[in-house]
Amino acid sequence: MKDTLSFTSRILVAFASGALIAIYFLPAWRIDLFAPQYPEGLTMYIWINKLSGDVDIINGLNHYIGMKHISADMFPEFKFMSYVVAFFIALGLTAAITGKRKILLSYILLSLVGGLFVFYDLYKWGYEYGHNLDPKAAIQVPGLSYQPPVFGHKRLLNFDAYSFPDVAGWIVFGAVALASLVWLFEWYKHKRQGPKMTALLLIISTMLISCKTSSEPFVIGVDACQVCKMGIVDTKYGGELITKKGKLLKFDDIGCMIKHLKTNSSGSIISQALTMDYLKSNHFIPVDSAWFLISPDLKSPMNSHVAAFADLSSVQNHQTKYPGEILKWDALLSKPD
Repeated sequence: MKDTLSFTSRILVAFASGALIAIYFLPAWRIDLFAPQYPEGLTMYIWINKLSGDVDIINGLNHYIGMKHISADMFPEFKFMSYVVAFFIALGLTAAITGKRKILLSYILLSLVGGLFVFYDLYKWGYEYGHNLDPKAAIQVPGLSYQPPVFGHKRLLNFDAYSFPDVAGWIVFGAVALASLVWLFEWYKHKRQGPKMTALLLIISTMLISCKTSSEPFVIGVDACQVCKMGIVDTKYGGELITKKGKLLKFDDIGCMIKHLKTNSSGSIISQALTMDYLKSNHFIPVDSAWFLISPDLKSPMNSHVAAFADLSSVQNHQTKYPGEILKWDALLSKPD
């Protein structure tokens, strides 16, 4: 029958719909705030029925500029969103069980309408939250509002605000995308009588995978140091820190990375510390396995005169060219400024 989904398509639609169950157990959206005094950032997680994260700290900061106290009461949608999610799960499973393309199309169109409503709702909440300020606030900047971004980045005073989907939000996007691809494939197959694309659809079903933050090569002219804010121009020096929340911090000089660790007392929130291998441009090695050479003849970007090497023989060979002191990471980190 022309209006019936293939068995493989039904399985994929059922998988996409069933994946929405995760929304009940994972946050759907997140708003992150970063500032010099909060290098690790403050995060507010938005679920379908509650808020979590650093909400109390954010409320304490916002009080000084006259913003309202953030609470679940600001989101009346929390009272019925769980039922909306259940409806979409049921509709998707109905499309999978019956195999009706029309039901699948209804599922996709309603999902798109629902997505537009969510973005509008976030914009409306953000507008009221950022513009309706207390005239008696301790800090007032005439003509300035504090509306957070709906999607992406925005600068708010000395804070960088980021608004993006969280795990459950990406699952929703992936489920709708997968259902849409299935419908397009079925439409094309019956409309054009083209060759089967089952193998392609099976590949598409692996779209919803988790990602792990890792080091990134320096991009000259684009990346800047977290501490000195200078553009990165030399890929023989510097390093990167990866926090436990997955944020990547870049430094053009090992001295800047050490200064950040000492100044912010952020050692407990760092999951991985990496340094650039002096002999391999744009190649990182763990600081614990690296050997460091301090020599006034090493012209690092911010004049810390420190370079890292992957093994002892390499650093000893370069010590003859650049006379200086050889240290391991712990000794370098504890060395007086």
